[in-house]
Amino acid sequence: MWYLYGCVLLAGIANAIQPGMNGTLAKDLPQPLAAGLVVGAGTLLSILTVGLISGRMALPSYDQAAQIPWWAWIGGVLGGGIVITQLLIARQIGAAPFLGILVTAGVVTSIALDHFGWVGFAQHPASLWRILGGGLMIAGVAIVALT
Repeated sequence: MWYLYGCVLLAGIANAIQPGMNGTLAKDLPQPLAAGLVVGAGTLLSILTVGLISGRMALPSYDQAAQIPWWAWIGGVLGGGIVITQLLIARQIGAAPFLGILVTAGVVTSIALDHFGWVGFAQHPASLWRILGGGLMIAGVAIVALT
């Protein structure tokens, strides 16, 4: 089980590095959003490669697809929005404020998602400690972003 936390740790490190890489690509290409296509192609190839190697790549049948909630199909649009903000904003405000705001917004939102059991998450009450932790993250990112 601990290796899963290690994988998330590596993803967090990649999440901090990726905006700079994507922003540089956006700056150096004739049009910044063209970098999004390069990023999307890299994402597609990564998922396809891992899926094929692991044997975990299969398209759903029509009946299976019809059973999936409508909102589950638009997660890629949200991912696209994240990449677009990396391409257009991250370099301008800096790595620390960008990632601090991104992560803090994600944690605060996830407290609500867990509390109400929205978008497929199991319900976990928003305890005083969770709320306090979210508040401390807001305070911390404000210090990082405003200094």
